[in-house]
Amino acid sequence: MKKALSTLAISSFLAFSSTAFAENITVFAAASMTNVLQEIGAEYEKVHPQDKLTFSFAGSSTLAKQIEQDAPADLFISADQKWMDYVAEKLPKQTKNIQTLVENELVLIAPTQSKLQAEKVTDVDFDAVLKDTYLAVGDDNVPVGRYAKKALEHFRLWGKVENKLSKAKDVRAVLSYIERGELPLGIVYSTDAKVTDKVKILAVFPQESYGKVVYPAATLSEKAEAKRFLDFLSSETAKQTFEKAGFKSAK
Repeated sequence: MKKALSTLAISSFLAFSSTAFAENITVFAAASMTNVLQEIGAEYEKVHPQDKLTFSFAGSSTLAKQIEQDAPADLFISADQKWMDYVAEKLPKQTKNIQTLVENELVLIAPTQSKLQAEKVTDVDFDAVLKDTYLAVGDDNVPVGRYAKKALEHFRLWGKVENKLSKAKDVRAVLSYIERGELPLGIVYSTDAKVTDKVKILAVFPQESYGKVVYPAATLSEKAEAKRFLDFLSSETAKQTFEKAGFKSAK
């Protein structure tokens, strides 16, 4: 009887300890990472069941401003270096372990049922397609919006489309316009286009037209668990998940 009670006491203590030392990790991440990070997060929690991940996805600019205003983030993953640098400048003592996780590419998309066909960006007659409608892009502050502007300027298309833009708060909002067929064209990352069968990629913008789409990550708290998840994001398991989702290894 005493042995049974002792065993029960030990089991109860271990169960309590597991709960007592469980740690919540809050991750602020670019909207374009929504699906892949949720998948990687599930894999992480299988290995570290004592840790609980909470994700907040939005445009990198929105997240950076929230972090500046003391939002309780343990990690930040941006869709460009600019907003990581912004956070590091505003919170230099908190922003640590900065590293680039992966890269992405910019694409022109249309609804799946669209009759438009193209092999390259210059095959699209933007004047004709946008005659009575708009091109969906990210707003001026979010990375996908800035990358899109650079790419359009590179092809000398900015002057044609500048007054025909429907600007969205983040890349997933751009994607939703095209998924619903509300607009005929949008500019997103290739990984976003791959999460739905309601859009198709018309053309890939060459990297030289906009630069590199990089995803820097950093810890913002002293929690050991935050660094542990950041390290997991560079593990072979995470790399395979990123690759499957269409992200490219950082160079």
